[in-house]
Amino acid sequence: MCTTTPFLDQLCQIVTLGGHFRWSAVGTYLFNPYIVETIWLVIGLAILAQVFGTLIGLLLYFMRRTRFAASRWAANAYIWFFRGTPLLVQIYLVSYGINYIGLDPPLRAINFFPAIGYSQVQMYFFVAALLALSWNEGAYMAEIVRAGIDSIDPGQLEAARSLGMTYFVAMRRIVLPQAARTIVPPLGNEFNGMLKNTSLASVIGLTELLQTSINIGNALFLQLELFVVASFWYLMMTTVWTAIQAYIERKLNVSVTDFGPGQGSWTQRLLGFGRRGPVAVAGAGGINVPADRGAR
Repeated sequence: MCTTTPFLDQLCQIVTLGGHFRWSAVGTYLFNPYIVETIWLVIGLAILAQVFGTLIGLLLYFMRRTRFAASRWAANAYIWFFRGTPLLVQIYLVSYGINYIGLDPPLRAINFFPAIGYSQVQMYFFVAALLALSWNEGAYMAEIVRAGIDSIDPGQLEAARSLGMTYFVAMRRIVLPQAARTIVPPLGNEFNGMLKNTSLASVIGLTELLQTSINIGNALFLQLELFVVASFWYLMMTTVWTAIQAYIERKLNVSVTDFGPGQGSWTQRLLGFGRRGPVAVAGAGGINVPADRGAR
């Protein structure tokens, strides 16, 4: 209830939208069990979609670099379609497509979400959202991966091949760890967007954070209050991820170093952890490669 002091009363009217907005309801449902459990569903869906999308993007990169014209055409057509149509439309297409090809009954039969405490979540809707988000993300990650790998001097790949490494071994051990420094920042931004894009799955009936908030708000006639609750949790998730992303980028933002034999695993070189040796200075256009970095 607003006070009788004119200034405070005016401020109270603004904050409560003329007394129609109940901040007490926001506090009551902020940690509601149904709301909190959907946060983990959103995080799980976002992680799975981002992982699959990144793998699809990497596959599309190699498809576009192959000598087979059909493979290049297919990859370019995939990217053209998924970057040129709205994600919301793609979610509808996948959802109805799964139903039309008859996958709805099998997915409903193997629904394990009630067994882990998500009684309102249907496998059919979850898979449809996961496929749509992953396929859409793959198109964007293909461009991010292309930019990251192409930023590495081609001479490094040629030098690795001259040492006897196969193309994929050279990519895994030489090129990709360096390309990660370029790929990780935009990938982090993509995951930030992925956390928010999961809310689009509410349109097909997936009871994630937004849909759960809508259901509770409609039942109690507190729609705006529950939208504020959902906004708070989306903001918290993206804020935490922003801090994690900043930490990862600080670890990657180091000068070119050579860990040397036995001084760092592939993961340590990728993330910038571990004991660093002196910077290897190349002479006359060459590169210094430790003796144990041959193909395995």
